[in-house]
Amino acid sequence: MAIATHELEAQEPVRIEAGAKRVRTYLGGELIADTIRPTLVWEVPYYPAYYFPERDVRMELLTPTDRTERSPSRGEARYFTVGSGTAGAEDAAWHHPDSPVEALRGLIRFDWAAMDAWFEEDEEVYTHPRDPYSRVDILASSRHVEVVVNGVQVADSTHPRLLFETGLPPRYYVPLVDVRMDLLRPSAKVTGCAYKGTAGYWSVEADGEVFEDLVWTYKTPLPESVKIAGLVSFYNERVDLYVDGVLQERPRTMFA
Repeated sequence: MAIATHELEAQEPVRIEAGAKRVRTYLGGELIADTIRPTLVWEVPYYPAYYFPERDVRMELLTPTDRTERSPSRGEARYFTVGSGTAGAEDAAWHHPDSPVEALRGLIRFDWAAMDAWFEEDEEVYTHPRDPYSRVDILASSRHVEVVVNGVQVADSTHPRLLFETGLPPRYYVPLVDVRMDLLRPSAKVTGCAYKGTAGYWSVEADGEVFEDLVWTYKTPLPESVKIAGLVSFYNERVDLYVDGVLQERPRTMFA
């Protein structure tokens, strides 16, 4: 699930390192920036942002605006509107020319969501850059998994798939046939994950109460996560989860 953007800045000194991938971004079908020398900057703890060397950005398509914003770790940001022949995005790029972090001077950062497309090498990337230190492992299991919401058993499976993602608790994905679908209510919520793809949600109605956006599925996940296609998972943080008969402690995460 995606976390919101550069506004959730990490409180610790900013972490920076050189990237090895070719990175490109487009707007209105036009190439805006293309580099084989990206800089990865962890503005938030969960994943990095891409910064481009100014020489690898089509600076003629960037127009300075009056907007500025101060970061405790990176200094004052000065913004640009990004404009191509067919599209424009206001305040969609910024730089820190006087940053206390010398490595950031001369680099340009683009708002991920404002751009039309991002590529790492020749593969399109969604939601945010992939963290080189994050990993997703999906393993078939024979553990007995039960999910209880408000005292009502909503799922009961002995053939789940367990998803282990760096920095998050294990997620237990179960087949729809093992879920009380009569208790699920469709939700309009949609989220994106750089590793798994686009997730749709359900709420759960249990014992007369509705628990919003508690269940999700990736109907067509990205290739590396295809083993969870069509399975559903529940927020461990918000349900009673039993694994082999043992009630699991609810983890404390950003999703609690």
